[in-house]
Amino acid sequence: MKSALMPPSYVKPYVKRGKNDAVDAEAICEAVTRPTMRFVVMKSAEQQAALSLHRTRNLLVKQRTQLVNMIRGLMAEFGIDIPEGLERALSWRAR
Repeated sequence: MKSALMPPSYVKPYVKRGKNDAVDAEAICEAVTRPTMRFVVMKSAEQQAALSLHRTRNLLVKQRTQLVNMIRGLMAEFGIDIPEGLERALSWRAR
């Protein structure tokens, strides 16, 4: 048996009532029997690895920005102004 992937948005119209595993399974069974159902190509291990790296980097960049903004806010409470912008904030020196 070959596995195939369907986007959740294609299955959603076939859900008749509240969400639980049994209802989801019924909707998938209904959707898969439709002759016009389109499936998604499965990603290779290399594609998944590259996607994981991109997601990890995006998370690190987001957290770094949050941290710099938090430090700017805390320092502002003490009257210390740190310039906006990541590069200027990281290269800032107290005067």
